Order: sequence, then C-alpha cells, then structure tokens
Amino acid sequence: MKFYLISDNIDTHMGMRLAGINGAIAHEPEEVTAEIEKVLEDKEIAVLLITEKLVKLCHDFIFDIKLKYRSPLIVEIPDRHGTSHITENLNKYVSDAVGIRLE
Repeated sequence: MKFYLISDNIDTHMGMRLAGINGAIAHEPEEVTAEIEKVLEDKEIAVLLITEKLVKLCHDFIFDIKLKYRSPLIVEIPDRHGTSHITENLNKYVSDAVGIRLE
C-alpha cells in the first residue's frame, strides 16, 4: 500500500517527500488529470493526497473518480495557503452520492 501526492507547490511536495511519500507537482487541469490517470493504473497506490487548490481546479473530474473507483482513496489536504473547507466538501459528496443531506 502506497501513498501518492499531487501538489500545486514545491513546499508541500518536499514535506511529503521527507515523510517518504512520492508525488508530482501540477498547475494546470490537464496535468492534474494526467497524474490521476497514472495513479489509477498503479494498483499499489491506495491513498492519493491532493492539495485543496487542485481539487477546486478539477472538482468535477475528481468527484467522478471518487464515485466510480473504490481505490485509491482520494484525500484532499490543505496546503500552506489552504482554507480547509473539508467538512463542506464531505457533506456535498455524501449528498450527491447518497441523496442524504448532513446537518
């Protein structure tokens, strides 16, 4: 089981490298989707970490991947500039996937 990071900045990437997590840096939607597609092909990657900014950049694509694939688990992480609206995102995913609104 491996972790993999897709980050929009070098600081987050280097910090994760120090923790033993490999990854890539992406800035454009095409780069993000290409990296995610590579991750989907690698069955050893169990957890995909993506910075908050990139999730916003490719929200619909990432949401579809979360609904269609059991693995890898996609986890949105705040970077040093992030605001971390993770609770709102989880509520939206549950609401869209199951049809239940969490309060």
